[in-house]
Formats: sequence, C-alpha cells, structure tokens
Amino acid sequence: MSEIRISPRIEGLTIKNYRALRDVTLADIQPLSVFIGANGSGKSTFFDVFAFLAECFQVGLRKAWDKRGRFRELRSRGSHEPIEIELVYREYKGAPKITYHLTIDERDNRPFVAEEWLQWRRKKKHGLPFKFLNFQNGQGSVISGEQPEESDTRTEERLESPELIAVNTLGQLARNPRVAALRRFISGWYLSYLSADSARTIAEAGAQERLSQTGDNLPNVIQYLKEQHPAVLRAILEKLAARVPRLERVDADVMPDGRLLLQIKDAPFQEPILARFASDGTLKLLAYLIVLNDPQPPPLVGIEEPENYLHHRLLPILAEECRIATETMQLMVTTHSPFFADALRPKEIWVLERGQDGYTQAMNAAKMDGITEHIEAGAKLGELWSANYFSSGDPLYQGEAL
Repeated sequence: MSEIRISPRIEGLTIKNYRALRDVTLADIQPLSVFIGANGSGKSTFFDVFAFLAECFQVGLRKAWDKRGRFRELRSRGSHEPIEIELVYREYKGAPKITYHLTIDERDNRPFVAEEWLQWRRKKKHGLPFKFLNFQNGQGSVISGEQPEESDTRTEERLESPELIAVNTLGQLARNPRVAALRRFISGWYLSYLSADSARTIAEAGAQERLSQTGDNLPNVIQYLKEQHPAVLRAILEKLAARVPRLERVDADVMPDGRLLLQIKDAPFQEPILARFASDGTLKLLAYLIVLNDPQPPPLVGIEEPENYLHHRLLPILAEECRIATETMQLMVTTHSPFFADALRPKEIWVLERGQDGYTQAMNAAKMDGITEHIEAGAKLGELWSANYFSSGDPLYQGEAL
C-alpha cells in the first residue's frame, strides 16, 4: 500500500539567543504540542518564534526584524551572539529527516542571514548527512533535483542581498523541489491571535478561504464555506450548537451597501441577533472550529490560550478537537488551563520554566519523574498540574529549576 502523504511535520526544534530562549532544544515533538508554565516562562516567546520565521518568509527578514524591535529586543539579554533557529522535519511519514538551520546576525544596524543550510541523509541507515543547500552571507550552493544526492552537481548561487533567505528565493524555482517544499511549508503556517472583538467586524462582502490572524474576516469565511463547502459548515455549526445552549444557526448575509452581516439565531426567538451582540465565547468557539476544520488546512497552526472566554467544561472537548485536527495539520498551543491539559497525553505537554540564569528551560511531561506512572494509574495531566506535580505550573512555586 502506498504511503499517504500529509503536510510536513516538525519533529525537533533548537532555538538560541531569541529573547528568553537562550539555548533550548525540543526533541520528539508531537503533532499536537502544548506549552504550559507560569506567566513569563516563555510560552508566548515559543509561539513568536514560529510567527517570526513565517513572517521572514511571507514579508521578509527586515520587516519581521523591525516589527520586533530589532536585535535590541530580539536577542537574549546579555548575549552578543546571533539568533539561531533549527528545525528537524519530515515532508511526510516515513520520509527522510531534513534539518533546516538559519542563523541571523546584525551588521550596520541591519539584519543579515549569516548562515543557512538544508541537510538530510538519503539512506535511512547508511551514509552521512550532507547539506544540499548551503549559504553564508548571501552566497552558496544548492543541489537541485527531486532527490538530491551528495555526488550530484552543485550550482553556485549569489543572492541579491544577504538579507534574503535562500530557501525563500530558490524555493520559487521548479528545479529545487525539496527547497520549494520547505518554502511552501513555512509560508503556509497560520498563527492565531483570535479576538472576539475583531470577529464582530462588519466586513466587506466577498468570500475568503481562511481566517485572518485576528478573525476580523469571520463573516467572509462563513460565506466561503456556505458557498463552497456547505457540508463542512453544517458540521461546524452542529458542533457549535451542541456546545452553546439554544444556538440554532449562524448566517452571513450581504447588506444593501455590499457589506457582510454576521447574525446568530437562538432557538427560542424568531429574529437573529447581530454577531456584535453575541457572547465572546460563542464567537471564539466558532472561530476555533473553523480553523480546526479548514477544508484546505494550513500545515501548522498556532493557537494562544484557547481557554479565554470559554467555559471550562468545553476545554477538554476542544483539546480533543485539536488532536483530531492533527490528522491534517500540526498544532502548537499555549495554555494556562488544567482543564485543557486534562485531555492531553504526557508527550504532548512541554513544561516551561525560567531557570536561575533567567532563561527558559523546557521539559517534556513524559520525561518528568512519576508523571507517566500517575497517568497509567488513572490520573489526568490537568489534575497533576493543579496538584503542583510540574512545579513550574504554579507561579508561586520557588523550587529548583527543571
């Protein structure tokens, strides 16, 4: 039977000199990865690493760098070394592991790509890994072709500027399919900063395939699903109705002035209400369900603190929805909620804590003493978290670092 190909999956991540992430490595990353920890432990910084890398590909290194306050705010305090990000991923299950390394430094108050490479080992058990893309300061080489081999011809390339990312530039060429696959992967990441207030916006009419980061085009996406994927929209609204008492339907109707009006109807009443009068929780849950049931899902989705505005009984259900969604996408989630964690498995949780040196440390819950045994005995991760088994889940805990 042929292998079912899905979106690439990240299996390992190393970050150096990125704010509180002075030197952190995550291994054996799961399709659903959830980051927990006290305020200031580095959860949002992990989230922002993915956002920064995606923006480097979508709008360019300089804009992503400027947006975050340049190296003055980006680089770890006390460090004078460059930022390094390294991803280990597979293009599909059973494919060779590929490592992507990116080093960003500063010169004359401008960022530049000091080093960038792609490395893999073609044979699973034999042969050494080799770099089929290797660049420094805007110059380097690439081995083209569907399955680059170390013995294949290397093409020397020079980019127009050292600010350009080689994968983003050379990935636009058909002769570099492995490079192009990584470019599509990172460019397609979706990082959610959903806001109930943004979802209340009365948008200009016009179907749109995907929610914006803030959700301000929610009516447009509902219009798109209504026109192109009615069965998907019906399934989403059935799930929403099962979790929001008395909710009957959600409509996106075009007004005479050409704008879209999002309306929500409760079963006991004849007339629907405008979305701007709906509860924050209803709008947030609707937006999350749309993201998780996207007919053309992004390869990686980041969701920050999904518990906000939602009833705690809905959070284990939402966590299970996230796991189901990983059949077609990878999810990175930050949370403060033990109720969300109750539905998770130890390998899916990363516990973050600031060490004595002020920098973030990360430990997988499956590697922590006693956690797996407690789960096997019937405990839930959220319960263990609340009982301070993770130590760093309690902002008042003053014990030793992980």
